[in-house]
Amino acid sequence: MFQTFKNAWKIPDLRKKMLFTLMIILLYRIGANLFVPFVNVDAIVSQTHTQELTAGVFGMLSLFSGGAFEQATLFALSVSPYITASIVIQLLTIAIPALERLSKQGEEGKKKINQITRIVTVVLALITAYGYVKLLESYGLLLIDKEANKAMYYFGMVTMVAAFCAGASIIMWLAERINDYGIGNGISIILFANIISRAATMITELRNLMMSSNYDEITSQQQWKTGGELAIGITEVVIFVVVFAALIGFIVWFTNSERRIPIQYAKRVVGRKMYGGQNSNLPLKLNMAGVMPIIFASSIVSILPTIANFTGGGFQTFVQNWLDSGTPIYIISYIVLIWLFSYFYIMISFNPVEVSNNIRSQGGSVPGIRPGKPTSDYIKKILNRITTLGAFFLILVAGVPMIIGATVPDFARLATFGGSSLLILVGVALETAQQLEAQMSMRNYKGFLDN
Repeated sequence: MFQTFKNAWKIPDLRKKMLFTLMIILLYRIGANLFVPFVNVDAIVSQTHTQELTAGVFGMLSLFSGGAFEQATLFALSVSPYITASIVIQLLTIAIPALERLSKQGEEGKKKINQITRIVTVVLALITAYGYVKLLESYGLLLIDKEANKAMYYFGMVTMVAAFCAGASIIMWLAERINDYGIGNGISIILFANIISRAATMITELRNLMMSSNYDEITSQQQWKTGGELAIGITEVVIFVVVFAALIGFIVWFTNSERRIPIQYAKRVVGRKMYGGQNSNLPLKLNMAGVMPIIFASSIVSILPTIANFTGGGFQTFVQNWLDSGTPIYIISYIVLIWLFSYFYIMISFNPVEVSNNIRSQGGSVPGIRPGKPTSDYIKKILNRITTLGAFFLILVAGVPMIIGATVPDFARLATFGGSSLLILVGVALETAQQLEAQMSMRNYKGFLDN
């Protein structure tokens, strides 16, 4: 993979795309460190309320935003509104005939659907921004007080909601610019950069496993554990590192695995030349859905706990007790949604009937299977098995670390960095490398005019 990036860097066109992508990431990281007006920066920097803004379901939001959520910066909402809007529009495309017709109108229909997605993103960003500002107010992180000056209070509220909503819209625009002029999927690249930026936090959490809760009165620093407690802490760190490395290897192996359906092409005589008569295959990735089911499931399952934390009151207490991150209902819902979205994503991205028709039009057939509907049924049966296996894989990678974090308190914070985030990192890296390889192959292809 590293060799792929090295070779791509030598091609001027691809180098420009890579530099453009890096520039967008840099702009995002700048926005993720810009404070909005009327936020108590001193309280944020002193991390007075960081524990509340990184606990439970907020831990995933903070991870996906690269720390912007807990710091209350311009890009605090991150890609969540855009992802949620994309899910809503994709679901409505199946349910509403008008949107389904638009999706089948080619490039023009795609542009209209993208425009609708942008509008829904802004609406969701406005709602989420208001709830987020109220959350900051409940933690005392604002510089405005309703009792002291009502006019300034309402002005500040409108300004902050507009700023956070604008931040979410800018992120959507940056992601689309990567899609058009950069390398890889824009949303995935931004998520990749955000998770990488939290690596230092993960190292700090590993270090805390070997530190005691007592502070040195002279240096005001945490003290190292001693004796058996230090040995247990070191053992926990070693276990985490070993499991982390093994999980990376397993994800890479499974992501690159595929089920190949053999295709045989009949011989055809065109003029004086004979074509066909070759054997090929139809490769189907075992994890065809990639990381999208996890991203979709994370966005949907966090909606109710997020709303509850924004609103407060008895509803917040009920959700924290029964539906917050780490509770059995939350974990079961997360796993079920991963399973459902695995099938949903394959259903909207892969059409066995269309693939069967393409094979038939090119004079190909699956050995032992009649062309037409029998071939599409056979491909669909294989696809269902692969989707089931891929769903189990995603549940194993994303669900198991969450269960471990809920049952082992020492790994609760570290579980946020494992599983889904690791799958996103590996998946985005492999997907980007494959895109670079495909573009290098096109640029190195020699036609009949090249001598």
